[in-house]
Amino acid sequence: MEQFKKQPRLPKFAVPKRYDLRLKPDLSACKFTGSVSIDVDVVADTRFIVLNAAELSIDTGSVSFSPPNSSKVFEPSKVDLVEEDEILVLDFADTLPLGVGVLTIGFEGILNDNMKGFYRSVYEHNGEKKNMAVTQFEPADARRCFPCWDEPACKATFKITLDVPSELVALSNMPVIEEKVNGPLKTVSYQESPVMSTYLVAIVVGLFDYVEDHTPDGVKVRVYCQVGKANQGKFALEVAVGTLGLYKDYFAVPYPLPKLDMIAIPDFSSGAMENYGLVTYRETLLLFDEQHSAASNKQGVATVVAHELAHQWFGNLVTMEWWTDLWLNEGFATWVSYLATDSLFPEWKIWTQFLDETTNGLTLDGLAESHPIEVEVNHAAEIDEIFDDISYSKGASVIRMLQSYLGVECFQKSLASYIKKHAYSNAKTEDLWAALEEGSGEPVTKLMNTWTKQKGYPVVSVKVKDQKLEFEQSQFFSSGSHGDGQWVVPITLCCGSYEKKKSFLLQTKLETQDVKEFSFDSNKTSWIKLNVDQTGFYRVKYDEELAARLRYAIENKLLTGTDRFGILDDSFALCMARQLPLTSLLTLMAAYREELEYTVLSNLISITRKVGRIVADARPDLMDNINQFFISLFQYSAEKLGWDAKQGESHLDAMLRGEILTALAVFGHKETLNEASRRFDAFLNDRNTPLLPPDIRKATYVAVMQAVTSSNRIGFESLLRVYRETDLSQEKIRILGSLSSCPDPAIVLEVLKFSLSPEVRSQDAIYGLRVSKEGREVAWTWLKDNWDYIVKTFGGFLISRFVSEIVSPFASFEKVKEVEEFFASRETPAIARTLKQSIERVNINANWVKNIQEEKNLGEAVQELAYRKY
Repeated sequence: MEQFKKQPRLPKFAVPKRYDLRLKPDLSACKFTGSVSIDVDVVADTRFIVLNAAELSIDTGSVSFSPPNSSKVFEPSKVDLVEEDEILVLDFADTLPLGVGVLTIGFEGILNDNMKGFYRSVYEHNGEKKNMAVTQFEPADARRCFPCWDEPACKATFKITLDVPSELVALSNMPVIEEKVNGPLKTVSYQESPVMSTYLVAIVVGLFDYVEDHTPDGVKVRVYCQVGKANQGKFALEVAVGTLGLYKDYFAVPYPLPKLDMIAIPDFSSGAMENYGLVTYRETLLLFDEQHSAASNKQGVATVVAHELAHQWFGNLVTMEWWTDLWLNEGFATWVSYLATDSLFPEWKIWTQFLDETTNGLTLDGLAESHPIEVEVNHAAEIDEIFDDISYSKGASVIRMLQSYLGVECFQKSLASYIKKHAYSNAKTEDLWAALEEGSGEPVTKLMNTWTKQKGYPVVSVKVKDQKLEFEQSQFFSSGSHGDGQWVVPITLCCGSYEKKKSFLLQTKLETQDVKEFSFDSNKTSWIKLNVDQTGFYRVKYDEELAARLRYAIENKLLTGTDRFGILDDSFALCMARQLPLTSLLTLMAAYREELEYTVLSNLISITRKVGRIVADARPDLMDNINQFFISLFQYSAEKLGWDAKQGESHLDAMLRGEILTALAVFGHKETLNEASRRFDAFLNDRNTPLLPPDIRKATYVAVMQAVTSSNRIGFESLLRVYRETDLSQEKIRILGSLSSCPDPAIVLEVLKFSLSPEVRSQDAIYGLRVSKEGREVAWTWLKDNWDYIVKTFGGFLISRFVSEIVSPFASFEKVKEVEEFFASRETPAIARTLKQSIERVNINANWVKNIQEEKNLGEAVQELAYRKY
């Protein structure tokens, strides 16, 4: 018995082939009963069967094993559920015969409130609260619903039968083949599934409406949602039908199932889940309301639907062998979702926004506490934490880098052959590299191992010397420290124009390249830009002369938006790492005053917010001038966009308007604050006023909260009223995210308390955690006071957000000690990595603050920038 404890994986002497699963949920008592018969192939001599189970009561009298071609039934002499390891150990008196036998187990469990396993979600129907039963099994929670081999490599077929109240809709992965009504209950049987992993099994039982369509080759697609909201599912339905057709062509394999259902779940911990044939979503990412949803919501729905449907091939049809290769699922689905969205909505220029993915990946991977893309997983509790910006964003970015290096066609063909080869099976990272290597003839494994097997990435420093360019790579850390990683870096560069391009692989630490063919001269107009269009996952540091030339190129609009984005983002990262003075960064930012491109401005806004916070800690005496400088950066674009949408304006302008107005409000721009207040009053009198369309609501709510204090609460009370009367999740989240921006710490504390109240669904509490800089201390005290409750209430994905959002913004070494002391006795595997990363961020901030305090002439530079006339 002891040999099976504390093991990361189940023993391999018995393998499941088929599950016949029957479940009967009781929605009023929040319990379920079930039985499962599993065809098990005993492949080695053993008297044990070991599988996963957790939080279930096993009916020991029901457990038996019937071997093949024999009337003998084996009953276990001992049935042990080891909760700590989430395993069920069946000990038989005799050795089991080899071959496929049937293991039968009866069990019961609780429909929990933790949004994992088999759980309950609450909804309202005709003013009455009701329960629905929902599953969420990824990564390792199918074991909370039925005993199973809960590992991605243990693929089997599933025959599912449900006993449910006859008035309810009951959905699973496959289409219904029979429904028998027997008074108040009905028995629903589903077609048997193809082979699949347990984490993809899904069941939903509740009252729903739906909208329906078909793909050209006859796959029935439905979007289910709460009764009365069916129209809000139409946009996602349109995206799904278009996307299935695209992927069928791209992967050269048709969608593998007869139907696809997508369903909006009111209580849902992650964004969405790609269960085979029954994809579950939180409402905000599936439903779109023409009147009350913003342009950013529309884009969110499209990219998330495209991401989840990519998984039907990448993840469901071909599945990672173990969680070490989670990135194969998530990195790919992220990358290909941009491909699909771009094809459906070319006017969104979505590939320019892919840079946000790259930045997210670079930001997390600049920490010493990052992890490689291929990460060791030794305990189920560790899996939740790797659903992060390394697996998703860095994963997607290195795929884009590789596609850019190998070429679009070759890449697509090799992918299709990889999917064909590993369909209905499992694969590892090296299998993908082998397929791409075979298709391209390039040394893909050698190139890519440097990106997936070690953490981090390089900063490539470049300088000019006698008509030659000198390149040097070194590992980049946001802390400014030096690492010894080395990469095979696909370098691209252009000189003075996009016609003059050069590319090569940087395989050593140092390399010199001749640029004679580019007639590079001392004239300012002759600029050099590395990492053209930011397709590479690395940062670039230019010497002063090259940096000045690039500033000139930005001011004179000679570079693409993606390259303008890259120069800004790299400079910000280098400044944080104390490799570039703040004065240099601010001077560069001034070159972006006439910027109009969404992605670039969006990043500039995010950088101004971060720099503003650090300067407030380092040099509070400069804040008036810093805010004045930031306001001047956005005047040009704010005047161009105005408050009201223009006839026929682009989707990107609609998103940008809200972001710019939000930034101006936070920086205290009087005209913005006054106009927001006027429009908000009109909105309170008439919820359908054309003065406050969805795209500028968040900005208006944030502006309103800037004026709220303990003695002037009217804006706060009004927003709470709007929150309480809307039933649109997107609107509730907009409000939650705005409330915590209030500069009054007493109000911030009220908002945090509100976020844990029954009025806020537990998945949404995290939206109130991004507090104003004035609210940091009360938020930290609140986290400590409520930690036990938070641990009990929130599962894996969510609990780590509480830690990162509240701890990371601090910037003092004293706070590091305080955080370490508090968590010394409270650390769990679910937050271990996040906690280390958050503490590292506080150390980075504290060092940055110290650096800024020592920077000479900063005050004069800031004053000059704030009042410079253009």
